[in-house]
Amino acid sequence: MDLQTFAFDDRPDLHKQAEKIFSVGWPEFIFHDPVADQQMGRVRQWFADLSLLLVDGTDQIVAGGWAVPVCWDGSLEDLPGGYDESLVRAVALREAGGRADTLVIAAAAVREDLQGRGLAAHMLGLLVSAGERAGLTRVIAPVRPTSKARYPLTTMDEFMKWTRADGTALDPWLRTHHRMGARVLGAAERSMTMTGSVADWETWVGFALPASGSYVVPGALAPLLIDRTTDQGELVEPNVWMQHR
Repeated sequence: MDLQTFAFDDRPDLHKQAEKIFSVGWPEFIFHDPVADQQMGRVRQWFADLSLLLVDGTDQIVAGGWAVPVCWDGSLEDLPGGYDESLVRAVALREAGGRADTLVIAAAAVREDLQGRGLAAHMLGLLVSAGERAGLTRVIAPVRPTSKARYPLTTMDEFMKWTRADGTALDPWLRTHHRMGARVLGAAERSMTMTGSVADWETWVGFALPASGSYVVPGALAPLLIDRTTDQGELVEPNVWMQHR
């Protein structure tokens, strides 16, 4: 396959295609993270060189990914809380005129019909290389395990230790990172927080939420908490912090 890499902003002609491709396969609630919504405009403006598209010879997108630069001292104590806090720290650092030293891979995705061909690892490698060019000496990622949604009542601390008979990680996305040499740093227990009214959540999950309490909803890595007295629903999802270098 003849592939070329482009910065997202260098190919505005592919933006509609990218939006269509990379919205497939995600639960609707994942697009309702208020922290991400607040930060994303500045992330796209300031860190455009860390948002990449992998395109074939017919100008069809096969994969994409993006990252942000942060300052991290290498200790577990100084890790961002997860995806949300990584965006906040990257934007705050830029606003303060600080210098980043660490690349945080925020997301990487492969077109649905091309999954399982090694393109995910290739995309991760391109992001790592982009970080190198930007002078970032460390690479970390708040990884959202693709199969964790099957076990929403299991803690991430426990889930990330599960292995197959051959000793490799049970989760395929964790395995992809492991095979590239990444190591687990620990669970990011509050990586993303999605919020909305009860009516919002009923629309997003596709069924009634008639009482306050916790619910297992399709695609979620943890239970959804509903409070009908305040008309609020909140889903706090954990990720796994992994370090590539």
